Amino acid sequence: MEFGLIITIFLIGFIGSYISGMLGIGGSIIKYPMLLYIPPLVGFTAFTAHEVSGISAVQVFFATIGGVWAYRKGGYLNKTLILYMGVSILIGSFIGGYGSRFMAEDGINIVYGVLALIATVMMFVPKKGIDDKPLDEVTFNKPLAAILALIVGVGAGIVGAAGAFLLVPIMLVVLKIPTRMTIASSLAITLISSIGATVGKVTTGQVEYFPAAIMVVASLIAAPLGAMAGKKVNTKVLQTILALLILGTTIKVWMDIF
Repeated sequence: MEFGLIITIFLIGFIGSYISGMLGIGGSIIKYPMLLYIPPLVGFTAFTAHEVSGISAVQVFFATIGGVWAYRKGGYLNKTLILYMGVSILIGSFIGGYGSRFMAEDGINIVYGVLALIATVMMFVPKKGIDDKPLDEVTFNKPLAAILALIVGVGAGIVGAAGAFLLVPIMLVVLKIPTRMTIASSLAITLISSIGATVGKVTTGQVEYFPAAIMVVASLIAAPLGAMAGKKVNTKVLQTILALLILGTTIKVWMDIF
C-alpha cells in the first residue's frame, strides 16, 4: 500500500473518530462517504462499497471503545439506560438484519430516510432545562426507552448501520437525558450494537485488514481526544453540531432515494 494512501486513511479515521467521541455517534455517517470518495479524489484506487462498510464496522467498534473509556469517570455513563437500550437495539438490529432480505432495496432506503427525517425534526425541538438536572438524579421511562431502541435497532439493522444518530435525539427529546450523559451513554449503546455488525463483516470476509488496522489506530488516538473536547464544549454548541450533522445525513439519504 502506498504511503500517501496510508496517511489519507489515517486522517479520515482521525477526523471521523474525533467527531464520534465528541458527539456520541459511531461516526460511520461521516467516515463512510469520506472513505468512499476521498481516496479516488486524491489519486488512489477507490475502495468498493462492501470494503468501506467492512472497514467502517470495525472502526466504529474501536472508536466507541475509545470514547466510552474517556467518559468512564464523572457519572456520564447511565448504566441502567445503557442496559435497557443496548439490549433492545441489539435484538432489533438482528430482527432488522434478518428481515431486510425480504425487502426491496428502495423499501430499505425509505425506512432509513423516514427514521432520519424524524431524528432531524426532533433535534430542532427546543430542549429546555434538560442540562440543569444533576447526573445522579436522572430518571427515565424504562419501557419507552426499550421500545424506542428496539424500533431504532430494527431500522438500523435493515440498512446495516449502528443507528446512534437516531438514538441521540430520542434520548434528548423523549427521555429528557442531559446532553453529556446522552453522548456518553449513546457511545456505549453504539458499542453494543456494533458488535453484531463487526462480527458479521469479519466472519464473512468483508474486511480489508490493513486499512482497517490504520483506522483502528486513528480511532484509539482520536476518539478519547474528541470525548475530552466534548466534556468542555458548551452543551448548546454540541446540540447544534449534532443537529446539523443529522440534517446533512437526512438530506443525503433522501437524495440517494430520488
